[in-house]
Amino acid sequence: MPRIAVVDRNKCNPLACGNYLCIRVCPVNKMGEECIVEGEYKKAKIIDELCNGCGICPKKCPFGAIQIINIPEKLATNPMHRYGQNMFELFSLPIVKPKTIVGIIGRNGIGKSTALQILTGKIEPNLGRYKDPPLMQEIILNYSTQWLGGYLKGLLMKEMKVSYKPQRVEFLAELYKGQKVKELLEKVDERKVIPELMKELDLTDLQERTIDELSGGELQRLAIAAACAKKASVYYFDEPTSFCDITHRIKVAKLIRSLAEKEGVSVIVVEHDLATLDYISDEIQIVFGEPGAYGIFSQSKAVRRGINEYLDGYLPDDNMRFREYPIKFSAAPEDKIVSKQILVEYPELKKEFESFKLNVDAGQVHRGEVLAVMGSNGLGKSTMMKMLAGLIKPDNVDIEKIAIAFKPQYLEQNMEGTVGDYLRKIAGSEFSSGWYKTNILEKLNIRSILNNQIKHLSGGELQKMHIAATLSTPDIILVAMDEPSAFIDVEDRLKVAEVIKEFISKKEICAIVVDHDIQFIDYLADSMLVFEGNPGKEGFVLSPLSKRAGMNKVLKNLDITYRRDKENGRPRINKPGSQLDQEQRRKGEYYYS
Repeated sequence: MPRIAVVDRNKCNPLACGNYLCIRVCPVNKMGEECIVEGEYKKAKIIDELCNGCGICPKKCPFGAIQIINIPEKLATNPMHRYGQNMFELFSLPIVKPKTIVGIIGRNGIGKSTALQILTGKIEPNLGRYKDPPLMQEIILNYSTQWLGGYLKGLLMKEMKVSYKPQRVEFLAELYKGQKVKELLEKVDERKVIPELMKELDLTDLQERTIDELSGGELQRLAIAAACAKKASVYYFDEPTSFCDITHRIKVAKLIRSLAEKEGVSVIVVEHDLATLDYISDEIQIVFGEPGAYGIFSQSKAVRRGINEYLDGYLPDDNMRFREYPIKFSAAPEDKIVSKQILVEYPELKKEFESFKLNVDAGQVHRGEVLAVMGSNGLGKSTMMKMLAGLIKPDNVDIEKIAIAFKPQYLEQNMEGTVGDYLRKIAGSEFSSGWYKTNILEKLNIRSILNNQIKHLSGGELQKMHIAATLSTPDIILVAMDEPSAFIDVEDRLKVAEVIKEFISKKEICAIVVDHDIQFIDYLADSMLVFEGNPGKEGFVLSPLSKRAGMNKVLKNLDITYRRDKENGRPRINKPGSQLDQEQRRKGEYYYS
């Protein structure tokens, strides 16, 4: 069976393992050949052709730096692109279709962003020849009998123009520091639509602000507006809803749909929010493989079928199982009675800033209860959490000190040390327990990064580390988390929800969770707080509602209705004006069980 060997250079530490433990245990090396040798930067290097797939070196490496992966026979060819020896390989690309919105779904670290960078001309594919990359003419000839040949030729000859909204929009703040929002958008306004785009994405009041003053959600909307303003044949949106609140997720989805429908262009959207992806897309392409090792794109599928096959982990057309288990959406009961015992009771809270004021009605959280908080950005959700955590003092009352563990929205990364050191310091003796290893480290997929330096973590890895740290805090009665699903892919989002629910149940404490992913909240919540008001000016929230009442309130405010998929129970947005949409509106049941 063909296989690839991957060495994570960030994890490989030959000095700490006693001078290349992998070399010493490799059976091929013991026979006198050099399967594993010292490579660049004094890191281990594995010669793929000599590796027999015994699996000894991955098991023996104390830092989890090595992967030996058997790949499907159909991939026993040169990849489309390879970053280097023992590094990630991409075997195919998503297919761009005329006048079609293609949604891309897949795990983090599996090649989605790499594929978009190739299709937008930011990376030239090397056909696996990272030492002697081919010229673009050779690449075009290699794919001359496929759609990709004509596409790449169009890029090379500048006959085709693309527009790209990058994944990491937070970098825009540094890149365009000091430049005003209006100035940047006017420079890229090739379609003469900036006034309309600013209005649709609520950017009008921000046009005189400098870009480095914008929040994450505002940067995201700015990047989307800039991408839509350009005149192009193909538009690429890499994770367009990250940082966006639930209101703007729907607005972004409607904008991208209208772009394709009115302009007749091709669109590719990479997204982890399944409800948004379902709503935006005309077709779905699944990317599967092994994170950090290799990736391959499936053929296009109808939206419902594509998402459901991804959740099932099996592609019938290819007879390919890429996950051992299906993902099921067993939502928390809508009117679950958790416990009559009140663990946390907070009074009416008031806070007034120079240009914003917040009013929170008194409320309570019961033992074993997860209280979910939803609403637009700028209404005071994070301010309420900080008041409960003791980080901000209310204007009207002194809050009784609560034994709380708080995970903020913006995560600290500028820390020295490894993930394992950080978690061990917080968890103490619990870190070594079997329960902790199984229910925190394994379920959050953190064991593989315990030896990684915190300052080198990806966004998803950093998020999971901070979630684990929050759950590791001893002697607490309340877990408070602000946007724990951010940066995390579909599979890990449900695992995060499962871990939080199980932790709250086992420890017999309670939780308050702020998030914008309706499916995540649907899976997790027992009751809800729904924030309303005028973003950036005034916010208010009443006492906790039942989950059903809360979801109905949120969806009615968004003017959308939800149904459940019959195969796996995932919430889906109804097509506006459809028979089911009209029926649910008549009943006032925007959230359908």
